[in-house]
Amino acid sequence: MNNNKIFALGFFDGVHLGHQALLAECVRLAGRLDAVPAAITFDRHPQSLFTADPPALINSSTDRDALLRCYGIENILCLPVNKDIMSTCWGDFLKNLLAEGAAGFVCGYDFRFGHKGEGNCGKLREFCRERNLPCVIVAEQTLGGLRISSTHIRQLIEQGDMETAAAFLGHPHILRGEVVQGRHLGRTIGVPTANILLPEGVAVPKLGVYACTCIVDGKEYSAVTNIGSRPTVGGHQVRAESWILDFSGDLYGQNIALEFHKFLRPEVKFENLTALRTQIQKDAAEAGKILKKV
Repeated sequence: MNNNKIFALGFFDGVHLGHQALLAECVRLAGRLDAVPAAITFDRHPQSLFTADPPALINSSTDRDALLRCYGIENILCLPVNKDIMSTCWGDFLKNLLAEGAAGFVCGYDFRFGHKGEGNCGKLREFCRERNLPCVIVAEQTLGGLRISSTHIRQLIEQGDMETAAAFLGHPHILRGEVVQGRHLGRTIGVPTANILLPEGVAVPKLGVYACTCIVDGKEYSAVTNIGSRPTVGGHQVRAESWILDFSGDLYGQNIALEFHKFLRPEVKFENLTALRTQIQKDAAEAGKILKKV
C-alpha cells in the first residue's frame, strides 16, 4: 500500500447508514488503487462559528473517530472550525487535500464545501476530471422511504426512541465518557453506579431510564442507565448514571462506553431510597430480558 489517500468528504455526525454507504465506497476505491481509506471531519459543528447555539451533535469527536475506524477508515483528518478554514475557497480546499496525499475523493450528492458552501459534487467531479483523479458521488440513502439524516436521528435520540435511531444509524447510539465521582448513595442500597458527564455540545437523550450495553476494557456488560439529575437524592446536574450488572470493580477515572437499546421509563422522584431500589431492580430485570434479544 502506498501513501496515497482516498478521502471521504463530510462531517459524519452519527456515522449513520448514509455515511456508511459513502465510507464503503471509499474503502472499495482505496482497495482498488492500493491507497489508504481516509476521511475529513471537523472538530465541532461548522455552524458553531456563526451562532452561539449550534445544533447538538449525535457523537463527540472521540466517538465519531472511533466509529469511522470501525467502518474501515484508517486515516482521519480533523479540521478546526475557524475563520481560515471556513473562508477557504472550494478549489483551494481540495488542493490542500491534494497536499495531504489525496489521490481521489468520495462524497455525498448534497455535500457542500469551501467558502459559503460554494463547492458541490459537480465542481468536485470537474476538479477530479481535470486532474485524472477518481471521484465517486454517492446518491441519497433512504430507509423505509425516509431520507437518512443526522437531523432526524438526533430528534429520535432526544425523543428517547433508541430502537428507531439504531435502525437509521446502523448501530446503537453510543455515549462515551470518563467515570466521575458521585455521591456513593447507590452503594448504600446495593446498586453501585458509574457516573459519566454528558460531553458538551452532544444531544441529550430523553431523560429517563434505558436498557444499555456498557463496554469496559473491551468487555460488554448489561446495564441500566439513568439519564437525568437524580431528583430522589436532590441532584441537579444531568449525567448518565449506570448500574452495570454482573460487574464489580473501581471504574473511577476510566473511560466506558454506553450503547443505548431501549427507553424503559421516565425519570421519577421516589419517596425514599427503598422505593428507588425496588424500581431499579425491576428495571434491571426488564433490561436483562431486552438485552438477551440484542
